[in-house]
Amino acid sequence: MQVLSYHRIVTDDDAADRPTLAPAMLVSMPQLADPNFRHTVILLCEYSADGAWGLVLNRPTGKTAASVIEFTPPLEGDSGLEIWTGGPVETQRGALLLPEEPLGDDAFEVSPGIFVSSSAELLRKLIEGPPVEKARLLMGYAGWDAKQLDRELTESSWLISDVAAEIVFDTNPAEMWEAAIRRLGVDPAALHASSGIH
Repeated sequence: MQVLSYHRIVTDDDAADRPTLAPAMLVSMPQLADPNFRHTVILLCEYSADGAWGLVLNRPTGKTAASVIEFTPPLEGDSGLEIWTGGPVETQRGALLLPEEPLGDDAFEVSPGIFVSSSAELLRKLIEGPPVEKARLLMGYAGWDAKQLDRELTESSWLISDVAAEIVFDTNPAEMWEAAIRRLGVDPAALHASSGIH
């Protein structure tokens, strides 16, 4: 496994000149046919003129990191840290999603109370140490080329909302898509497999 080396897309030079959608939550509309994104909720971490990336939040794999990932020297414990599918891009790379900032780590805060880390050292600590509540390992990510996400939003492929830590960490993944839609004040039954809300 490789650990993701995410790059900040929005730089200090261009951040002030251009509005950004991130951070945000993207909630797929029913007409989004791509099986990678059907009924998904995505934490949009970065957005700029060059593209965007985010992490799918509601696709657990049912596997633990210790059962899949090999370390040298071998792991000496299994905290039960879960593996989730973070998206279809570079699925051999992982990112840690955490509810608090780890000490001495390179994690960055996506939104208040939501941190992402690419540290292999931290990953090992989380697997070998006592369980860290709500922490998860996401393999892969969702990525968009320049203007691709803008087109998908124009085509009503996604609903977009502010980030809610309770949706990210406290909602059952099987219920997250519907919960994220209801949080917008929309009845999921009102979303037809066509453009927009009816």
